[in-house]
Amino acid sequence: MSAGTRADTSGTSIAVRSTKYLSRIALRWVVLVALIGSWQLATVNLSSPYWVPPFTIIRRVAELWLTSGEGILSTSMAQDVLPSLARMLGGFLLAMVLAIVVGVAIGLSDAFGDYVDPILQFLRAAPPPALIPVFLVVFGTGDQMRVSLIAFGAAWPILLNTIEGVRSIESIKYETSAVFRIPLRLRLTHIVLPGAASKILAGIRTSLSIGLILMVISEMVASSSGIGFRIVQAQRSFALVDMWAGILLLAILGYLLNQVLTVVERRILRWHRLAGHETS
Repeated sequence: MSAGTRADTSGTSIAVRSTKYLSRIALRWVVLVALIGSWQLATVNLSSPYWVPPFTIIRRVAELWLTSGEGILSTSMAQDVLPSLARMLGGFLLAMVLAIVVGVAIGLSDAFGDYVDPILQFLRAAPPPALIPVFLVVFGTGDQMRVSLIAFGAAWPILLNTIEGVRSIESIKYETSAVFRIPLRLRLTHIVLPGAASKILAGIRTSLSIGLILMVISEMVASSSGIGFRIVQAQRSFALVDMWAGILLLAILGYLLNQVLTVVERRILRWHRLAGHETS
């Protein structure tokens, strides 16, 4: 095959891949665009204040969190959105660290798991929103209560997936590391965590949405700032456009955070797969 033919073939394959990629993106968004268009057409002429046209909601989101105030950040962005994200990410990271540490310990030691399993099962059965009065009594009404509540609720999917991931690793790997007297630190970094990475990341993805939900719920109680607080205030004052704007903002934040986590997950699992191929 000549160089020109190879170049033409390569260019054709790149074009085909690009076309397929753009087609997948279009298919992902066509349903959402159609839904928004239908919603707009159905509500634009309605007199009911409860069903607001989506374009009105989008415009209100820009007014509240993008253009209001002075400086780089709007007043609402600085007072509500950034503090909410800080609370959510703080609780989420705390949940991730604690859940992975405890999950690895339980996954490696059946005896330890037997001791703590009744306690974990009891705590896991308690709905986090129902425990808000307890967290208020213990931690007060400040951010510590909200971060702790988010961490408590978001930890369970990560913990359970970590335990399952550690226990699903082939026993021969543990036996081989014991025979060669590999230090525990190297076992954790080269066998346990890489082997359980896919399940841990699946738990982290689930916990991200739980953390966002608990962030909103915690800000609806004894709070003076945050997205959840603004949504409740808008609902109580019948500012329904502002309420819908807060809901849309939460959806956008959840989508963006999920996309960031997806990129991180792909990179970690890609490294894990490449490491597995090199080892084999």
